[in-house]
Amino acid sequence: MTLDEDPPLPFPTTASAPLQRLRRPAGRTAEAILDAAEALFAERGYEGASLRDVADRVGVRAPSLYNHFESKEALYVAVLERSVGPVLVLLAAAAQGEGGGRPDRDRLVTEVMALLARRPHLPRLLLHETLAGGQRLTPMVERFIGPAFERAEALIEADPAARRWTPEQVPLLVLAMYHVVVGYFTVADLYRGARGEDLLAEPALARQTRFLHQLVSTLFPDPTER
Repeated sequence: MTLDEDPPLPFPTTASAPLQRLRRPAGRTAEAILDAAEALFAERGYEGASLRDVADRVGVRAPSLYNHFESKEALYVAVLERSVGPVLVLLAAAAQGEGGGRPDRDRLVTEVMALLARRPHLPRLLLHETLAGGQRLTPMVERFIGPAFERAEALIEADPAARRWTPEQVPLLVLAMYHVVVGYFTVADLYRGARGEDLLAEPALARQTRFLHQLVSTLFPDPTER
């Protein structure tokens, strides 16, 4: 696969379709390559990180990367799949609900925050793409982000507590929550320098998770409660 070719579609583009996962190389070396690439893409963006940079950080020769990934773009897709895939799985499961019941919003918030805490580079990676004008968001990255937005909208629409919001407002709610959740992680370095607090430390993450629980409860009050 060349850099000009589209990678295989990692996930369906509809919120109701079953999830499909990419096959990516397994093993410690492949995971080390993914870890290094994830950090470098988040620090420098896609264009600013080379395969040689990735190899240097892993401690291997650059040509050996091709034993695990066909190209820089294939590596980039694998990084996204590993990071965004679990979030999509959570959104899909929450939208379907357990036994067709009301989505467990508190559980979803806790699990999404826990996932991003384990993958703090992902929000910065997405920010790089946004600031770069979306050159890589179309069409490749949209295959990840588009389904995530669709699944989040489906989750809200399935919640009886969301009836206070019009259909036109649902996408805006998703965007607002996206900025609140993702923005927390992207501003962490700046906030550490400005306020001296590590937002990625466990106490700060726990505080933010509690705040999100309260925020979601305010936006979507239980209609059975008075």
